[in-house]
Order: sequence, then structure tokens, then C-alpha cells
Amino acid sequence: MIEIWRRLAFYLLLFATLGTGVELIFLEHFEDPWQWAPIALLGVGLVLGATVTLRPSRPAVRALQLLMMGYLLSGGVGLYLHLKANVEFELELRPTMANAELILETLKGAIPALAPGVMVQIGLLGLLACFRHPALMTTRTDLKRKTAENQLLER
Repeated sequence: MIEIWRRLAFYLLLFATLGTGVELIFLEHFEDPWQWAPIALLGVGLVLGATVTLRPSRPAVRALQLLMMGYLLSGGVGLYLHLKANVEFELELRPTMANAELILETLKGAIPALAPGVMVQIGLLGLLACFRHPALMTTRTDLKRKTAENQLLER
């Protein structure tokens, strides 16, 4: 039963990765080098995610986990850059804007301030799908624990 959910999580991961990558390309999200980072990460994620989904191996799962941590970092940096650009834009228009108003206008700004959060969501989904992945289990204790967990869940 757990493996069905894991497989569905990987399909969702691939769908989200492909959809987000296509959207960024359609939005022409490649004006400066920083904007290429999520596109590159999503491209690698699509290939690596498909590899783990179709032919899981310990190195592939570990590489995907590492890449998903890169997604988390990318999302955090993206949030910072989007918010910074919006603050600069708003202050350029109205330099005397008050703090509360500046925060609100920054979040509603021309650049979607929270959009990079999708990289964080995809990264967390990927890490969840890799959690206790069977390809990572190498010792007898791991295999016994997996068997016991599956027996409990099947009851």
C-alpha cells in the first residue's frame, strides 16, 4: 500500500516539475543568470525524477534527495529576490511609503512575490517521496523493518 502512495507521489512530482518548468519558459523567466537556476534545476529534476520512478537505485534516490534540497534553496533565494525587486520597485514609485503599506504593496507587486514557493513545495514533495525509499534499504534491519511495517499496514 505504501508503494502505491510513493509511486503516486513520484508521478505528482514529475507533473509539478514539468508544469513549473514549462510555465517558467512561457513566462520567459531567463532574463538574467539567476532566473536560469530554477529552469535548470527543474530540467535535471525531470530526468532524475523519471529515473527514480522507473528504475530506482540507491545512488539515484540519493541524488534526487540532494537535488530536492537544491529546490528548497532555490525557492528561498527566489523568494528573497522577488521580494527585493518588488520593494525596490515600490520605493522607486513612492519613496515615502510606510512600512505596513510597503509590505502589502510588495506582496501584491508586479513580480509574483510568493511564486518561488512552488520550488519549496516541489522539493518537499520529492523529499517525502524519497523518505525511507526501498532502494535506500541495504541492511537486514532495514529490510526487516520494512517487512514488519508492510505487514502492519496490510491488516
